[in-house]
Amino acid sequence: MSEPSPTRKRIVDAATKLFYAEGVARVSVDAVAEKAGLTKRTLYYHFRSKDDLIAAYLDGRDQPNIKQMGGWFDAAEGGVDKKVAAIFTNLARVARHPKWKGCGYLRTAAELAAMPGHPAVKAGSRHKTNFEQWLAAELSSHNVSEPGMLAREIVLLMDGAFSSMLIHHDPDYIGAAGHAAATLVKVRMAEPAPPAASRSSRRRGRVISRAPGSKG
Repeated sequence: MSEPSPTRKRIVDAATKLFYAEGVARVSVDAVAEKAGLTKRTLYYHFRSKDDLIAAYLDGRDQPNIKQMGGWFDAAEGGVDKKVAAIFTNLARVARHPKWKGCGYLRTAAELAAMPGHPAVKAGSRHKTNFEQWLAAELSSHNVSEPGMLAREIVLLMDGAFSSMLIHHDPDYIGAAGHAAATLVKVRMAEPAPPAASRSSRRRGRVISRAPGSKG
């Protein structure tokens, strides 16, 4: 994918600051153009509508957000349970900053709840899926049982904590979710090999046991 033009990036950067701080419904296209130091006509040259601009704002945060959480995961010492917990610990730290307004994806989805086909809602879905798949791959590389299901459970804990933060404005909810996530990881680490692998082994065993009879 080619790099966006400097003007397009300038518009998205301005939109990101305003949409995240104030919400997508409260920010007008005029405000974004003014923040970017451009005319509204120039903005519409790069984006067909405000809806497309909102989607670009969320798409622009996808890989940077995953890279940031991946950095926290990699930097944490200890087992994979400690690494997962580190993501939540750092999220709680970030949440204590005065400018933190919660998960931009969930906030935007809430504002657009009546429009499930909105491009920004789809952008949010893509990000959540990308993060879940990244986490599942990391868990799998650490030989954790049922990595796909575990990744989904951790995402549910994370998004639940984000939702509680919107109501209570208390980062301790993220810390509690992190403790629960680490506990889930420990349980999976203690489990035997996945049933599918066992069934595969049993199938191979049955083939071997039948072989003599088929030749006799």
